[in-house]
Amino acid sequence: MKPSDRIFVALDTTDLESALVLGRSLKGLIGGVKVGKEFFTALGPDGVRAVGALGLPVFLDLKFHDIPATVAGAVKAALPLKPFMLNVHASGGAAMMRAAVHAAGEAAGNNAGRPLVLAVTVLTSMGDDDLAAAGVPDTVAAQVLRLAKLARDSGLDGVVCSALEAEALRARLGTDFKLVVPGIRPEWAATDDQKRITTPSQAVAMGADYLVIGRPITGGADPADAARRIADELGG
Repeated sequence: MKPSDRIFVALDTTDLESALVLGRSLKGLIGGVKVGKEFFTALGPDGVRAVGALGLPVFLDLKFHDIPATVAGAVKAALPLKPFMLNVHASGGAAMMRAAVHAAGEAAGNNAGRPLVLAVTVLTSMGDDDLAAAGVPDTVAAQVLRLAKLARDSGLDGVVCSALEAEALRARLGTDFKLVVPGIRPEWAATDDQKRITTPSQAVAMGADYLVIGRPITGGADPADAARRIADELGG
């Protein structure tokens, strides 16, 4: 994998034309784009298709979380969009995650041709105090490891996690388990609302496979230059 292939840029916008302009400017400089709830709620499947038509792999970041049958149906409905990755909430439980993986393989026609199915562990905006307020008495690190193990044992391909947990997850869950890391901020970028962050090179050194990066690239005057700077930091 080229260093730049690790970079997935978050298209957190409701403006399809600006997303397409940004995608075109970044093609060849990044590994793909992330489409989340804001984009999908405003622009729907047609918006995802338009972005996918640029030839950039798409991470469909909709964080499905419901009863197993409903999540399976949502995954099947997403397959025609040909996402490279999609995700569910690990807190939905083992049965729900197994249903998601089964639906992805069945709808794709074969397990090898399906998208990567990932689990969200603990949102990167949350710290130990936030978990405690939600009734989880453990630390973020312990909860992330518990949910990541559950995801692996349920047949998922990897998790979305903070880089601060990546090293421990890599050590405990092996080299084949994918780690997708948001909350990435180069040293020259603002931290914004993320509590658990690290730089791109630190994240990869800790075991991250893919980096989800938004405002450090999309919020600047020259997104292509920002993407090049990050790729250079990762090694070219």
